[in-house]
Amino acid sequence: MNQAAVVGASRTGGLGPAAVARLMALLLPLGLLGGALGSQYLGGLHPCEMCYWQRWPHAAAILFGALAFTAPPTARRAKMLTVLAALAIATSGAIGVYHAGVEAKIFEGFTQCTALSKSGSTAELLQQITHAALVRCDEVQFRFLGISMAGWNAILSLGGAALIAVLTLRGKRA
Repeated sequence: MNQAAVVGASRTGGLGPAAVARLMALLLPLGLLGGALGSQYLGGLHPCEMCYWQRWPHAAAILFGALAFTAPPTARRAKMLTVLAALAIATSGAIGVYHAGVEAKIFEGFTQCTALSKSGSTAELLQQITHAALVRCDEVQFRFLGISMAGWNAILSLGGAALIAVLTLRGKRA
């Protein structure tokens, strides 16, 4: 490691804004998706259709965030991938806003809340229907501090995406 890198690292406390943004772009969606999966598989909460919609952008953000680590944090490629991760995180947050609005009866939701197989016999379809956990998108299963999981996803995703964008842009000036 050259001396300039060591001096620069000690002056900035180790991580510059671009490095912090890149790290957040990976850890935030990992935490939010991990929390969603944990609440489903460990906590017994069944996701509705819109819950699944919020997960896909986080999966994309994890991919972009991981790929951002293939270059130095201030490299153009790393910054572009970090911004793409932030956009994916913001997309999940926007879906979370809509979902929270459906839960609060501000917006009208969609009628399709479960996915059943279209193949098989009538008996198999009836068994799927009777054993499926019907989860409505407009009903809150769990609240923390009065806010639903969709609301928390919206708050954390949009706030985190904004902070990642600011740190990435700040890193351009540095």
